Amino acid sequence: QVQLVESGGGLVQPGWSLRLSCKVSGLTFSMYALSWFRRAPGKERTLVAEINVSGVAIQLSDSVNGRFTISRDNTLSTTDLQMNNLKPEDTAVYYCMLWRPDTGAYWGQGTQVTVSS
Repeated sequence: QVQLVESGGGLVQPGWSLRLSCKVSGLTFSMYALSWFRRAPGKERTLVAEINVSGVAIQLSDSVNGRFTISRDNTLSTTDLQMNNLKPEDTAVYYCMLWRPDTGAYWGQGTQVTVSS
């Protein structure tokens, strides 16, 4: 059974940093690209960042470029999202996603990030 479990969310002040982590189990982690999405209150879920199997960030939203970094550790089966200089508009539930061509998308349960003074 494929499972994705996010952690690391919380309440921070503007300008602070957070590091989200997503632990994946139930498949060969190193074979798949991974993505982080977020859903802000009252808005659709949007792509934040994507990383390929080689560990190269292949997509990063304009709104977070220069502040967020996506990474992966194939030995630990984790993907992390380092978020620096957080802004109130980064407030959202953050989800990691893994896409398998044969079975589709797998999502974590999400982790809440709130940026407020």
